[in-house]
Amino acid sequence: MPPFRLFGEKQLPTAVIFMVWSPKRDLIALANKAGELLLHRLANFQRVWSLAPNENTGKEISSVAWRPDGKVLAFSLADTSRVVLCDVEKAEVLHCFPVESPVACMHWMEVSEENSNHTSVYSAEDESNLFLTKLPAVPKSYSTTSKIFSEEKSDEIMKLLDDVRLNILVTGGSGNIIEFYAYGMYKIATSCGVPGTCQGLCLSSDLKSLSLITEIKATTNEREIVYLQLDTSLLSDYLPEVTRMARKFTHISTLLQYQKLSLTCMCEAWEDILMQMDLKLTKFVQEKNTTTSVQDEFLELLLWGKASPELQALLINQLTVKGLKKLGQSIESSYSSIQKLVISNLQSGSEALLYHLSELKGMALWKQKYGPIGLDSAKIEDAVTAVGSFILKANELLQVIDRSMKNFKAFFRWLYVAMLRMSEDHVPPELNKMTQKDIAFVADFLSEHFNEAPELYDRKGKYFNVERVGQYLKDEDDDLVSPPNYEGNPWVHFVQNSPHLKESPLLFPCYPTKSLHFVKRVMEGAIDLCLEKPAEIIGKSVKEASCITLYTTTINTSTPRLLELPSLWNEKKSGMHYVVFTMPEISSSKIYIMKRSTDFSRVVTSGLLAIDLGNLLIGNIDDRTDTCCYSCLDARFYDDETLTVVLETAEEDHRERILAQLPLNSVYINEKDFSWDPSQRLDQQSGHIPVQNVVLENQWRALDNMKAHYVAVNGIRRISCVLSSNLRHIRVFEMDVEEEEEDEKQDLQNASADLNQVEESLTSGDGSEVQEDCDTAETPDLQKENDPLLQT
Repeated sequence: MPPFRLFGEKQLPTAVIFMVWSPKRDLIALANKAGELLLHRLANFQRVWSLAPNENTGKEISSVAWRPDGKVLAFSLADTSRVVLCDVEKAEVLHCFPVESPVACMHWMEVSEENSNHTSVYSAEDESNLFLTKLPAVPKSYSTTSKIFSEEKSDEIMKLLDDVRLNILVTGGSGNIIEFYAYGMYKIATSCGVPGTCQGLCLSSDLKSLSLITEIKATTNEREIVYLQLDTSLLSDYLPEVTRMARKFTHISTLLQYQKLSLTCMCEAWEDILMQMDLKLTKFVQEKNTTTSVQDEFLELLLWGKASPELQALLINQLTVKGLKKLGQSIESSYSSIQKLVISNLQSGSEALLYHLSELKGMALWKQKYGPIGLDSAKIEDAVTAVGSFILKANELLQVIDRSMKNFKAFFRWLYVAMLRMSEDHVPPELNKMTQKDIAFVADFLSEHFNEAPELYDRKGKYFNVERVGQYLKDEDDDLVSPPNYEGNPWVHFVQNSPHLKESPLLFPCYPTKSLHFVKRVMEGAIDLCLEKPAEIIGKSVKEASCITLYTTTINTSTPRLLELPSLWNEKKSGMHYVVFTMPEISSSKIYIMKRSTDFSRVVTSGLLAIDLGNLLIGNIDDRTDTCCYSCLDARFYDDETLTVVLETAEEDHRERILAQLPLNSVYINEKDFSWDPSQRLDQQSGHIPVQNVVLENQWRALDNMKAHYVAVNGIRRISCVLSSNLRHIRVFEMDVEEEEEDEKQDLQNASADLNQVEESLTSGDGSEVQEDCDTAETPDLQKENDPLLQT
């Protein structure tokens, strides 16, 4: 293997706590202590974008994971116990959800076709697009709406679903809980009772097993590092059913968010100016000295054309002709916007919800296939009923809007003419004519809406409720102030007098006294209830298959825990995975590698060995051989057969650090059996573990002028990123390139020497004076780059 080439180097102003390469692209995600998520590309290590922390999501990033296709980035937040999914192309939050306990590690895995016999599920298409119209875009003019349903592309759900093959985001933390999220969105399994704090996890691509590294507090100053392997074979055995169910769950989850955003837009379309009439009438009641009611005052103006001095002052001085005209325009505009949102967005989303829930119910009725994974047809039926009630309430709101628009138009037209006459202005001829039917219509409006209700003053701060639409959009549990009047409705009378229809499951309950927000919460609760049971059933099927206590170590708070060993690696082709760790209390010069099968029918007895770094042979390009004693600072799997490590010499006077590639194929040539005693920790049996020596030849490079400590690798792109112990100095290496010319290497060494001086100043100070040179540079657009993998 040719020597590694230094590709780029950078000093960062804020300490980095996570660095993860994209599995498909030349991009690396960095998370720093300030709560920022940064995306850099390989070319000159240039920043593509940064996502600043905000109060809605959180500020303490605790783990980062890429979706296997590299299009979505997930990061967890410890301060708010949330997981956020971010679009890599636009740095936009696509989706976020709460978790039961803060997440310490995540793994996003995609089911591989070669590891599954159920190929039929991959060729099956989602037929919902054949029966459902495309969801209308949520208007972009409303500030609080999410970008997930923007005007440019309303079907952003496909960014998360993408292709048919199932992918699962697994999260673990300190709450003894492991959670599985299909497509990174909806929870399909919750496994409880995991001991300790999860430090690393890896779900096999065939869904047969989940491997964990946990930290259990043994004593006040000691912790035990434990390896666990959980049996998740139910997911593997019912892969087609789990995939179809997960896609339905994700559709439903996204549609609920769509409904929530549509309702938010409706609330924003309803303006506070619509309350102006109610507030002015309330103030008028409080200030007037007469005993005549407001209703009588307006009726007298309607019938005789005369107004009391108090009413005339209210209309001319407070409401004004111009204000009345503006209020009429605001009401018409606001009501029209709400009406359009109900018809185009709310009803379309509800119809799509009914479709997917009905398909889910059909799946649940096939108990042989979907019963074992927890689908309950009765709970899904309750969810269908709740969606039907929401549709009824939305239709009720449409009727109230339609009636209110007609009433207000007639009322404002009459009042506008009356105020023009009071102020002795010219009345247009087209407004001067009013039929007896118009007078009766206004009289009915005054009789119904202008009744004083003193009990409202304590509840709402006003005596009147002339505007009837806003009460449907209030997110409150109180009953409607002015519920619809169903007296004389023949259908309501017929249902109430028919016991069979009253209890029929075919009729949706209508909640006549509740707001639209209340019915939405009922719908969300019913849907969540029907989707929770599969997560519980699948979670209970996850059982512990093996448990090995690796070693004990003392708690060292000065060492960052976020990037330390041990680590896990899943090898997809052979159905094996590796656990790499060191035992600092036993020997700092050995790396231990444990090989385990994801298939519990296979018994691996010779899967543990130690790589001795205490007598490491390093051959350089001049074929000289030096023997040095090294300890391992960090290690990551480069590919199925290679381990990338950062090593440090044991000499006190000369702390050399090198980046090296350890070939595992040569290590596992002569495997020796090792049988451990389950009653003892592994470190207590370390003397019996087979030891192998390796020769690095030219597969290494000295990291001059850098206190290297951590490494992140991407075997597909053949690159490594090394981070210094102060978490601010980064070097990027190309691992498989031709040897560079001497003059270029000398230039890079000079540049690294300059950066080392800056690093030393950072180590001695707070580093606040250092500024990242790319902060002022123009941020490149991923879609404009030449890299074909970044084209959308």
